[in-house]
Amino acid sequence: MTDTTNMTDATGTTQQELSPLPLDDAGAEALLDAHNPNPALQRHGRAVRGVMRHLARKCGTDPDWWGQVGLLHDLDYEQHPDEHCAVTPQLLRDAGYGEDFIHAVTSHGWGMCPDSPEPAMLMENYLYAADELAGLVNAAVLMRPDRSIYTIEPKSVRKKFKTKGFAVGVDRTVITAGCERLGIELNDLIADVIAGMREVAADIDLVGECERSTPDDSETEGGQ
Repeated sequence: MTDTTNMTDATGTTQQELSPLPLDDAGAEALLDAHNPNPALQRHGRAVRGVMRHLARKCGTDPDWWGQVGLLHDLDYEQHPDEHCAVTPQLLRDAGYGEDFIHAVTSHGWGMCPDSPEPAMLMENYLYAADELAGLVNAAVLMRPDRSIYTIEPKSVRKKFKTKGFAVGVDRTVITAGCERLGIELNDLIADVIAGMREVAADIDLVGECERSTPDDSETEGGQ
């Protein structure tokens, strides 16, 4: 397993030296929503925030910082899809965010967006891996009769991951590469993404009808 504990960004910034956040969560949400009026993109940002906050607590670091990185990672996507991650830096600078925050946000586009830096910090590698996976989990939940994040299990998502015709817009190679960079198993990351999204289920409209749910009969050991 790769030792990612002391990963630093391109300028040598460590997790203990992160720049202060200029906005509280409400302000960061307003910033995202102003540049992304599409409710689906707003929900995705909040889903990734939930995942990143969960991962930060698991790693023993700042959930607010990690959470806002997750929330704002697609800040320029709706209005500048062809320049994704290229417009974001100026938007964040105008809002008062530091260069380490900007590096963290834009690193999720590494290998896909021309101006995106390679993920370096532990947080950045988690964002790189979890962003696409959150989209896959969301799609898998919406296919369930109860449409609830509370009842889906990791092996069900793993099946969808292996199904090439499902959620074709999700880049599985990025998820796999992210797990390799982190030195973790895909099943473990899936479990963390589900856990993080459960924490914000109401914000991302995935509470569903869990009180009327039945167990997922398709989730058998043979399907892993």
